Amino acid sequence: METVHRFSFRLLPFSLAERCLKPSSATPRFRNLICGPTSSSNHIPKFIPARKSYSSSFSPIAKAGWFLGLGDKNKTSLPKIVNAGDPVLHEPAREVDPKEIGSDKIQKIIDDMVVAMRNAPGVGLAATQIGIPLRIIVLEDTKEYISYAPKEEIKAQDRRPFDLLVIINPKLKSKSNKTALFFEGCLSVDGFRAVVERHLDVEVVGLDRYGNHIKVDASGWQARILQHECDHLEGTLYVDKMVPRTFRTAENLTLPLAEGCPKLGVC
Repeated sequence: METVHRFSFRLLPFSLAERCLKPSSATPRFRNLICGPTSSSNHIPKFIPARKSYSSSFSPIAKAGWFLGLGDKNKTSLPKIVNAGDPVLHEPAREVDPKEIGSDKIQKIIDDMVVAMRNAPGVGLAATQIGIPLRIIVLEDTKEYISYAPKEEIKAQDRRPFDLLVIINPKLKSKSNKTALFFEGCLSVDGFRAVVERHLDVEVVGLDRYGNHIKVDASGWQARILQHECDHLEGTLYVDKMVPRTFRTAENLTLPLAEGCPKLGVC
């Protein structure tokens, strides 16, 4: 039976410690993208920057203030990625009025979501994850992110790069009954992973950032990302769907699954 390490997949890009370059190298050194910074040493570059928020008060009104035009217009820092436990992550998001898509407010939300996702770094983000209860998702997987994963993992998860996607009011449906079990993570549940069963092939229809109709046919890891982000819009976290007894810290991904847990991979 394969070890958990072989299938330690998730929605966050990551690197392996043994692949880090020497500090003297001109190429940036990537480290432990699973959990974020774990050392205060000035000699170890941090790939995950400190997250900033619009306000020190994080009430529902404060979180949405920048979107409603109630916040300090002089502040330009990104909204904080909301952590599990915040009610905004557990309520369905509302649809965006197509007439509002071209507005400065909606375009600002999209721009901030993209920057927040890339800064985290992650491969997907829902508007609810920055405290905005609107049905907007962004996702992107790059050759650079994928290059940090072992080749056998890339093949097993059927992971391929794709350009930035912005989908407003997405509607998702599965295209087959085939599913796969892999570890999954979330920027709002930082530092933890769990096994989640997802469909291998899905179709998503919605609107792009310009209000044009789009349809995305996805398979493999891209399909998993889409399902994960669309779940956010329904108020569902991956931990709500995880296989029992598979929840663990990222550092423990190399340890065997509990006895009786299903084998990871395509079902």
